[in-house]
Order: sequence, then structure tokens, then C-alpha cells
Amino acid sequence: MKPQGIGTNFDDFLEAEGMLAEAEAVAIKRVIAYQLEETMKKEHITKTEMAKRMKTSRSAIDRLLDPLNTSITLATIESAVNAMGKRLQIQMV
Repeated sequence: MKPQGIGTNFDDFLEAEGMLAEAEAVAIKRVIAYQLEETMKKEHITKTEMAKRMKTSRSAIDRLLDPLNTSITLATIESAVNAMGKRLQIQMV
């Protein structure tokens, strides 16, 4: 008899525990925050400058760049991307 849990993948475990959606949201936000921060560094855009371009506060930029904060809206992400002269592309797989 095979012990329970042996042979399943981690996604199956997270789904069984009701944690898959949250884990995926955090993973996606980490990637978005990383890409935004890397683009800001490459383009020499400070958080203060980014806030001005987005017409928001510096604390809002801190929340946007916080990899664990998954409460950021798609509109905010789109605004940040536009402020850097980029386009947002989302793909379902």
C-alpha cells in the first residue's frame, strides 16, 4: 500500500490544503514586483519619480514593489507599466 501523499506533486498538496490560489498569487506578484523593480533600475527611475509619473504616493509604490502584497489591482500594475513607457501583456496558459 502506497503512503498517502507519496507520488503527488506539490501543486496537488497545496490544492488539497486550500492554499494553491494564494501560493500562485504570491508567486505572480513576486515576478511582477521583480520585473518592475528591475525596469526601474535599468531606466534609473526612483520610487519618488515613479510616484510622480503615476500620480500616486511613494507608499503606494512601496506596496506595488512589495513581493508579498497581493492586493495590488490590475489597474495599478497597468499604470506602473505605462509610467515606464512599457505595455502590459498577460497570458493564460
